[in-house]
Amino acid sequence: MSTYNIKDRYSEPEGLRRLAALVEYDGTRYHGFQAQSKDNSVQETLEGAIYSLTGERLRINGAGRTDAGVHAQGQVVAFDTWSSHAPSVFLQALNYYLPEDISIKDAKEVSLDFDPRRWATSREYRYRILNSSNASPLLQGFVHHVRRPLDAEAMQDAARLLEGEMDFAPFTRAFSDGSVNTRRMVFRCSISRRADMVFLDMAASGFLNQQVRRTAGALLEVGLGRLDLHDFKALAECGKPGASAWVALAKGLSLMRVNYPISLFSSDESVDVLEHAILEASAI
Repeated sequence: MSTYNIKDRYSEPEGLRRLAALVEYDGTRYHGFQAQSKDNSVQETLEGAIYSLTGERLRINGAGRTDAGVHAQGQVVAFDTWSSHAPSVFLQALNYYLPEDISIKDAKEVSLDFDPRRWATSREYRYRILNSSNASPLLQGFVHHVRRPLDAEAMQDAARLLEGEMDFAPFTRAFSDGSVNTRRMVFRCSISRRADMVFLDMAASGFLNQQVRRTAGALLEVGLGRLDLHDFKALAECGKPGASAWVALAKGLSLMRVNYPISLFSSDESVDVLEHAILEASAI
């Protein structure tokens, strides 16, 4: 198999293709999705698998830059290739080269101008909380365990205050200058409970760094009775970067889905399967 840098062939567009892939991964042993200078990343692992298959050294683009320890059931990536392999071949072959904690769930050829990040109309995240007096060894890598009873109704009342367009600076890292635009449109922010599982679901046009985890942390304070609705509202509206100092554990967070104005993939079966497994395990 010949080896070359894909950038060397950008002057030869004939035969160049762009593939999009739906990726699921357990982020436990990765320092986030984005390539790091020293640490292991999902992006570099995917690029290594593509190199093993095609001999092409390339950079893939992802729809979301999940943090260290965060999981994904619906990450979308795209990459260019001169390989003639069908998308179905890429799917099977890349899964052969990938470790067990990363899987390609679907693959499709897309137009050369497709950008998985810029074309996205919204992203959906879920934060999972196991609210039980006992821990679950089966779920420990995917949930935030809280032993004390949570008031899910109070958490839902607070979550509703975060829907719509507003300044979410309190729910992101503190930063040294005002160059970051912290206004975002949140389409859905809701709390639901099924058995011992409490779910925070958020859908937005885009997310700030740590936004979901800091939101989850503040809502947990509400659920534990340490923050009332009035104080939560004041916190959300204060405009101070990093004001929500409670950052929930990364392992409870998953990127569930990225939505586009076009239909990319045929099935969300992986999402349904995992939710079913988690609910079954929590009932054991």
